[in-house]
Amino acid sequence: MQLYCDSLTEYKRLTTREVRIGDLLLGNFNPIRVQTMTTTDTMDTLATVEQSIRCIEAGAEMVRITAPSKKEAENLLNIKNELQKRGYKTPLIADIHFTPNAAEIAARIIEKVRVNPGNYVDKKKFEQIDYTDAEYAEEIDRIRERFSPLVKICKEYGTAMRIGTNHGSLSDRIMSRYGDTPMGMVESAMEFLRIARNESYHNIVLSMKASNPQVMVQAYRLLVNVMMDEFNECYPLHLGVTEAGDGEDGRIKSAIGIGTLLEDGIGDTIRVSLTEDPEFEIPVCRDLVKRYTSRETAIKETIPAITKVPFSPFEYTKRNTNTVSNIGGKQVPVVVADFMKAATIRHEDLQAIGYTYNTGTDKFTIADAAADYIYTGKKLLDFPLPGTLKVICDHSTWLNAPDKEKYYPLFQSTEYLKSTDRSGVLNFVAADVNEPASLELLQAIRKDKTIVLCLYSSNAHAMPSVRRYIIELMNQGINCPVILAVESEDTTIDEQLIHFSTDSGALLLDGMGDGIWLMNEPEKIRNQQVSGRTYLETKNNHQFINNTSFSILQATRTRISKTEYISCPSCGRTLFDLQETTAKIRSVTHHLKGVKIAIMGCIVNGPGEMADADFGYVGSGPGKITLYKGKEIVKRNVDSAIAVEELINLLKENNAWIEKA
Repeated sequence: MQLYCDSLTEYKRLTTREVRIGDLLLGNFNPIRVQTMTTTDTMDTLATVEQSIRCIEAGAEMVRITAPSKKEAENLLNIKNELQKRGYKTPLIADIHFTPNAAEIAARIIEKVRVNPGNYVDKKKFEQIDYTDAEYAEEIDRIRERFSPLVKICKEYGTAMRIGTNHGSLSDRIMSRYGDTPMGMVESAMEFLRIARNESYHNIVLSMKASNPQVMVQAYRLLVNVMMDEFNECYPLHLGVTEAGDGEDGRIKSAIGIGTLLEDGIGDTIRVSLTEDPEFEIPVCRDLVKRYTSRETAIKETIPAITKVPFSPFEYTKRNTNTVSNIGGKQVPVVVADFMKAATIRHEDLQAIGYTYNTGTDKFTIADAAADYIYTGKKLLDFPLPGTLKVICDHSTWLNAPDKEKYYPLFQSTEYLKSTDRSGVLNFVAADVNEPASLELLQAIRKDKTIVLCLYSSNAHAMPSVRRYIIELMNQGINCPVILAVESEDTTIDEQLIHFSTDSGALLLDGMGDGIWLMNEPEKIRNQQVSGRTYLETKNNHQFINNTSFSILQATRTRISKTEYISCPSCGRTLFDLQETTAKIRSVTHHLKGVKIAIMGCIVNGPGEMADADFGYVGSGPGKITLYKGKEIVKRNVDSAIAVEELINLLKENNAWIEKA
């Protein structure tokens, strides 16, 4: 099988063409560039300039500005001139969707234009049309006729272009032939890229964005393969998870999608799309990128090469594993709460991991996001446990545990090899896959149906190190379940979220992992400051870790435990206060487990971009909202003052509403 990167074990950036965006070089091993997008009205020159400056001073190397019509495109000149007058020469990007004329104006003014092949020329009416080959070819000719003028202008003016496919806005024509698939996303971009290459224009960046990190990662991998097969070269890649949302969830989803690709050397520029002010996106981008700025020199130990890849990196298949108690097989991944460093553990402490004790009834209330196991290290608990929670403790402690149906031992790899006193039901074995002892385990555990491996790596390139070990398990037909153990010593919450999300999420996206066990150093965490504002604080570390674990599983679509919000990052097209509205909708719907609600600022980010959503709340005009069920309009032009209540009514009409407990 042809891989999408040079190696699954050796860190190396993917070789891409070099592209010039103003004075900025992108691709061809230049630094990974970070960028964002303004949220102001493009016709408000001063507001857009001042927000752009805040983004630039936060570290943005490119700033994207929406140009939905000719007048906004023309005003880009005023914005650019004012920025240059103030001493800022950061490249600007015009964001174009439906209006070729606006793109052609912008391409003569600023350094880069972004076009979406799904709606730039193509039709998107959500109609299933069967195209004959001849009709399909006619549509391509129509695209060539309408797209070529922009290509020629960009070539003449030295303007760069991003061909940016979005999963949710594939055209009817692409949908009819490829469906709502990663390959459809790739072909959508390739059609435009072929036209540009025919004009000998190569100053091009590509992107494959989706709100689902699984789809996004598969699409980028496929794109690399298709470009190499067809052209024997790759163009630079802009990475992003669209409509990631806000807060911790937005950072986790972005880090899983972007980080998974960066781990394998894929990506030349990134944007983290958060439903927050754009300058707050930049620190997250920089934290992501800095993990890879010295990755090659930081790696002191090589990871043995993989000779056989027993899974497809272009489609999701869960690794086949034994069922051991409630772990593995067809069961959802479990969550382990780490209480090793807790001085004492009381039943009140379990509230942080989803178990609330009621003294009056002497019962526990169990949340949807309740941990399945608690690791206590050398401690035994002196109170009754809720029925669904089990304890992992060190083997020496387990020997003295009074209840062997609630307590299970954790062995270190060498300890397991020497021990004969084991549980007859469930044994956890912790293994550093970077150590030789982990290889000795392979034969010892082959026939033991009670084993669950807890894998981690001391290698600086930890994720591929663990991945290689799991691939070895697959190649040898060893089916014991695997819990992904990730420890972060990072000092900010952003960094910890990125570390946890990347190292565990990348494996979960490829079907590797039957559980997640996150650990950190809470005393090292400091609050983060951006533009004088403190954000992302944690008051209860166990709750933070537990929430992060479930959010990672939710983002990888491996375990659904809460409502999912697909929320666009806002831009100059947005027709209402997106942050305030998102918070309001979240406050009344957060208890609807498994329901996906899209909150979109305008029709551009409307029914298409929310491809995965069950229900949609979309700006359709000043003070007006259109409500969707899937991609179908249910209520048009609802007054924004009552739109949230109307959304609740829509949920009730479709049996998606439950009253809060």
